[in-house]
Amino acid sequence: GSGFSFTVTPDRGMDITYAEYNGQPLCWRSATGDVHPAFYEPEGLGWLRSFYGGLVTTCGMTYAGAPCVDEGKELGLHGRISNTPAKNVWIDGEWQGDNYVIWIQGKVREASVFGENIQLTRKIWANLGESRFFIHDIVENLSFDPIPHMYLYHINGGFPAVDANSMLISTSKSATPRDDEAKIGKERYYIFEPPTAGFKEKVYYHDMAVDKDGYAYSALVNKDFNNGQGFGFYVKYLKSQLPRFIEWKMNGEGTYVVGMEPANCLVEGRDKERQRGTLQFLQSGEKREYLLEIGVLPTIKEIEELEAKINLCK
Repeated sequence: GSGFSFTVTPDRGMDITYAEYNGQPLCWRSATGDVHPAFYEPEGLGWLRSFYGGLVTTCGMTYAGAPCVDEGKELGLHGRISNTPAKNVWIDGEWQGDNYVIWIQGKVREASVFGENIQLTRKIWANLGESRFFIHDIVENLSFDPIPHMYLYHINGGFPAVDANSMLISTSKSATPRDDEAKIGKERYYIFEPPTAGFKEKVYYHDMAVDKDGYAYSALVNKDFNNGQGFGFYVKYLKSQLPRFIEWKMNGEGTYVVGMEPANCLVEGRDKERQRGTLQFLQSGEKREYLLEIGVLPTIKEIEELEAKINLCK
């Protein structure tokens, strides 16, 4: 009833491959389209051949970020989870008080003989008539040994939320360039250019402030859209669960996207995470929970309300 719709793809890790509001797309979609997981290429940068973009692509669960060699193991870009089919998929809905709640739930397992055995249980739900949804993930180590755990939500905003002079607004206290390329124009980390020939990706690491309940906020907003009506969308999450936030600014021709990426790691590879002493582990039987809210900002009014909430966090 709100005009908000999104697509969950069980064959691709229960990720959200598309979302729109009243016909306006929220996310960027790549030229690959929705690739069957049988065509996944795990080595090196092969992940990019099945990276459709979409609203939410999950990266992990035992590694995420750049390809690397960690303790003798060759690891490709961003892990296996988004190219792994779900099982025990369940779709339902019910009245909860005055709200009709619809949901989809499933399990995704990443396992190897003599290796990891880790399972994601994901539930995505929305209240009928609202322009937001929630993701609740439980990641569990089903093996008998500790295993590395790297986890990142690749949230990919596209036109019209991303356009010339649209912005990233967030509870960020600081933004640190990942490399020399990101240092170029770093003062414009939150302002976006029109599609630019030869644009090279820029990545920034943010330190996020939180509200009194521990939530961090980030949004992609276009205040000029539709003669000043405004448009955008936001993500809200618990910093205690996802202490890192990565911005992926890619304002190129054809690849015109900005990524908002709450995570428990940086994106330089598992070897670098281990060397820094920041690599997280799941002990045998241990579970981690993650909760995200993603919603539409359909007009300038909702954008300004979020800006006021963000300002109270700083």
